[in-house]
Amino acid sequence: MIVSVFCTIFIGLAGGLAVGIGFVAFLTVLGIIPRLTQLTKTGHHIHAYEWAVIISVVISSLFDLRNWSVRLYSGVLIPIGLANGLFIGMLAAALTEVLNVLPILSKRIGMEGKLILLLMSLVFGKIAGSLFQWLYFIKYQ
Repeated sequence: MIVSVFCTIFIGLAGGLAVGIGFVAFLTVLGIIPRLTQLTKTGHHIHAYEWAVIISVVISSLFDLRNWSVRLYSGVLIPIGLANGLFIGMLAAALTEVLNVLPILSKRIGMEGKLILLLMSLVFGKIAGSLFQWLYFIKYQ
């Protein structure tokens, strides 16, 4: 029983840490917000972009932690879906710009000739995590 509780705490903290690190990397290393203001020529609104990201993270975290939900009509969901698609698209574009990090990482950890193995482990890890979330948390609730 106590081992189960400690495993749950460890997995929860590890997941939170991974998400937090990913978000910080998204904001700092990839430079999404400065790049977005540069492309749209709206550099004078950079603080509004930053506050929009901070407020949306706080609100979405509250909704997630408290299990709150909002029922919306399908007409309202279309712009929300488009905004989510834009977010994922910008994230994918930013990641392709910094994808050269993986060859450097493979050199540092001694896997120079095994870049494909490193990439496939990332892909299969993402697939396994997504399947676990879908099968355990969504399907059986």
